[in-house]
Amino acid sequence: MCGIAGLFHTGTIKPVDPVRVERMCDVLAHRGPDGSGVWSAPGVGLGHRRLSIIDIAGSPQPMHSNDERAVIVFNGEIYNYRELRKELTERGAKFRTEGDTEVILEAWKLWGRDCVKHLHGMFAFAIYDCADRTLFLARDRFGVKPLFYTLLSDGSLAFASELKGLLAHPLLRRDVDYRAIEDYMTWGYVPDHRSILQGVHKLPAAHTLLLKHDTEVARPEVYWDISFERRHKGKAADLEAELLHHLQQAVESRMVSDVPLGAFLSGGVDSSTVVAFMAQASRDKVKTCSIGFDVASADESSYAAKVAELFATDHDSRQVSSDQFDVIDTIAGMFDEPFADASALPTWRVCQLAREKVTVALSGDGADEAFAGYRRQVFHAHEERVRSFIPHAVRQKVLGPLGEFYPKMDWAPRALRAKTTLQSLAGDGADGYARALSIIPPEIRMGLYSEDQRWVMRDYRAEHKLIDMMANAPARTGLDAAQYADLKFWMPGDILTKVDRTSMAVSLEAREPLLDHRLVEFAAGLPDGLRVKRSQGKYILKKAMERYLPDDILYRPKQGFVTPIAEWLRGPLAGRARGIAKSAMLARTGWFDNERIAAMAEMHIGGRSDNSRILWQLIMLDRSLARLGIV
Repeated sequence: MCGIAGLFHTGTIKPVDPVRVERMCDVLAHRGPDGSGVWSAPGVGLGHRRLSIIDIAGSPQPMHSNDERAVIVFNGEIYNYRELRKELTERGAKFRTEGDTEVILEAWKLWGRDCVKHLHGMFAFAIYDCADRTLFLARDRFGVKPLFYTLLSDGSLAFASELKGLLAHPLLRRDVDYRAIEDYMTWGYVPDHRSILQGVHKLPAAHTLLLKHDTEVARPEVYWDISFERRHKGKAADLEAELLHHLQQAVESRMVSDVPLGAFLSGGVDSSTVVAFMAQASRDKVKTCSIGFDVASADESSYAAKVAELFATDHDSRQVSSDQFDVIDTIAGMFDEPFADASALPTWRVCQLAREKVTVALSGDGADEAFAGYRRQVFHAHEERVRSFIPHAVRQKVLGPLGEFYPKMDWAPRALRAKTTLQSLAGDGADGYARALSIIPPEIRMGLYSEDQRWVMRDYRAEHKLIDMMANAPARTGLDAAQYADLKFWMPGDILTKVDRTSMAVSLEAREPLLDHRLVEFAAGLPDGLRVKRSQGKYILKKAMERYLPDDILYRPKQGFVTPIAEWLRGPLAGRARGIAKSAMLARTGWFDNERIAAMAEMHIGGRSDNSRILWQLIMLDRSLARLGIV
């Protein structure tokens, strides 16, 4: 795992100062503490920071092809590189190293920009072709590995693994994109189609970008997409058997490493599934680690310990408590852009724990998106059935007003919290799912903004992008469209960003076997009833894993990696909650109604409503802006 950065001149070819590229890489040293390198030629400079995982001594970067035609900087892992190496050798390629980086170079020479279609793995890389004088940027199918880029005022395109790599360039303008504030307040992160800074872009997942010196910057091109349009046929038992084969293949392919390897173990279905197959494939004890909380309702560490005992793993566990939130500034610095998923803290802590023993850790991320494991997906499937029975006009005229006047009872049992459901049913499926996925609904967001901010945004609403994505998804049902949006919108912007930044902050490589694209393609072809059955999400995955895992791991209510932030903001972090309304940083922006925020803080602390997620978003926005120095 590594960090990459570079400069490429468009229009007129100018010399590239290698020191400037080196400085862009230096701020990415956490991604690659084991080595560094810079290469430059007229109009181009490539930089690399290396975390050695495979072919530890033999694959330094930037790497030249054996004929000196092409140069690459690469972040990630190619899991089928041995098979590709064999195929390329049979076609005449000659290799000097034992790693996967040189395989990409030879694949580029043979297949050109189609090389990415042959790669199975997680990656972001840049190849400069000296013969064609082109720069080729690519990102993996799901966006596990990040890649930022921007066009600078001197005509050069700068790219880097993290925004901080671009921030190290003196020509980068630091003007806030005000639409990104609306996106962030809606989702709790800045999604991949947006950046906190105007003019900065994220190369979308499953896209490539080909650049030439003498032309303007082109638009990225897609090379892969997940489709829910086809359905597998066959008995459920046969599909379960096929699923187990895909799981085994996905896990074992990600256990290739020349350094110590382990796994995150939360005690949930997904991480326990990964550990089960790791234990089956490994001669030695699997090294596992987990994080617990000082609030019992959020603590799953006992289940993790049970799975560790079941598979006889070498297990470590630690606890996260509210007094550890003095590292808020550190967390904000990891993400550069504002990021409000409160599970970033325990994810970072579990990465720190893992790094004490291993350099690579496998996670269970991706199964909820692929197999419909989120509660919101299950609700959405049921709501779609209701929508099919009740005409839209009736839902809009009857359920809409009911939802508007129904009280927001955060304190009540879940069955009585009908406001969101009524509001969701009043609209179409995409509108309803956008509401379910958002952290702050539009009517509340508008009350948080100042008059000036509402005027600046005008008709822009963050939900529109997700609604359009669902409307145009290659899908047969509402559940298909919701999962498609989760895989393409939610997962790269939130889940994968969280894991990449927190793991790379401690120089740990995190791998996601349940995001093997062949496994996800298989899951997308399953009938709805094998993904969601009654109240059970991930139905076929749980049924298939019954031979490996006990029922209290498979069928207990889904908890997830939930940080007890609501309790903490009423107790030891109440001062933080009150202080955010008085923040000088946020006040200078003029974006928010500070009196409204102060009232929400007091209502939360007093237990009259749960405003924890809003308050946490504002706290993290405040700290992020302070770290970036852009206001």
